[in-house]
Amino acid sequence: MTNGNGGAGGTRGKAIKCKAAVAWGPRVPLSLEEVEVAPPGPLEVRVKVLFTSICHTDLSAWKGENKAHRKYPRILGHEAAGVVESVGEGVEGLAPGDHVVPIFTGECEKCVYCKSNKTNVCGTYRVDPFKTTMVHDNGTRFSVVDRWSGVRQPVFHFLNTSTFTEYTVLDAACAVKISPKAPLEKICLLSCGITTGVGAAWNSADVSAGSTVAVFGLGVVGLAVAEGARLRGAARIIGVDVNPAKFTKGKEMGVTDFVESKACDKPVHEVISEMTDGGVDYSFECTGINDVLREAFLSTHDGWGLTVMLGIHSTPKMVPLHPMELYGRRIIGCVFGDFKGKSQLPDFVDKCVNGEVNINFDGFITHKMPFSDINKAFQLLEEGKSLRCLLNL
Repeated sequence: MTNGNGGAGGTRGKAIKCKAAVAWGPRVPLSLEEVEVAPPGPLEVRVKVLFTSICHTDLSAWKGENKAHRKYPRILGHEAAGVVESVGEGVEGLAPGDHVVPIFTGECEKCVYCKSNKTNVCGTYRVDPFKTTMVHDNGTRFSVVDRWSGVRQPVFHFLNTSTFTEYTVLDAACAVKISPKAPLEKICLLSCGITTGVGAAWNSADVSAGSTVAVFGLGVVGLAVAEGARLRGAARIIGVDVNPAKFTKGKEMGVTDFVESKACDKPVHEVISEMTDGGVDYSFECTGINDVLREAFLSTHDGWGLTVMLGIHSTPKMVPLHPMELYGRRIIGCVFGDFKGKSQLPDFVDKCVNGEVNINFDGFITHKMPFSDINKAFQLLEEGKSLRCLLNL
């Protein structure tokens, strides 16, 4: 596709015109537009996106659920895989033709955060839902002709990634080089959902063999938690959801017991306590709902229970706990499964490719569609009819 110095067909240093799904406002159907993608600036890379999928975070942003996050026009999307087309000045470790996955929380590998083994957030490139421009010059790399005025205007970025487009520009710190042997149509799920859930079980909670686990919310992240707990040898994995239709898929992904929360005649944490003789060792909240977070917390065993919070909670909600309740139980937050994207994700990919880690990727991908059907894919997710819809660009 490319030579060693630049993009395919001599595109290095030139703007590229391509198709992108542009969000113009809350709940306005995404519009397939011809956008212009500028060359990468210093410490940036331009990537040809081959596969992308839709996460609930994209759905929430499209709905405009948090008014503070609304900025239009904008290109959403953050779970994807592709090939580097060209690189900007000063980029090291990435070259045209490299296979990459974008990550919404980057790793510069140089700051005090990145050098610490206690966190996976970066001082500069950490996830920031309010950020809509590039780090280098606070500008955008996308532009589009306004449909009403005919004037070309900037299109804003999303979660360091913006993958609902044939080409995107990323900070190099947010592009992870992976093995060319890795199947991009599956590995794209490691740029968000699967890594977040599996990592929560492995890195955040460090689930032990023979332990008990409760997962609240059986979407992709929750099912990935179950996968991670299964691979760690958990004895019981209890899945909690309002929708019993999800239990069949849950069983496929390693969930051993199920609780339909709406059908319970008592609080869910009491049900789980009775099932497990006092509560589970680990619980994972994957819904972003405050009341569910409290139930997840109380479902853990007094004395050693650990709750990992994975859901995206809207502002200005506060943690629904009394400080004294933390005596005997713990709660922590988790971003991207506590994986350091640039330095640790490639090894995770390699282990998936060579069979050391057996992730059921096909179980997560419920639909495959052309990029032109992106609005249909959003509808399926909103209606609860899909886990991950893989879009082929």
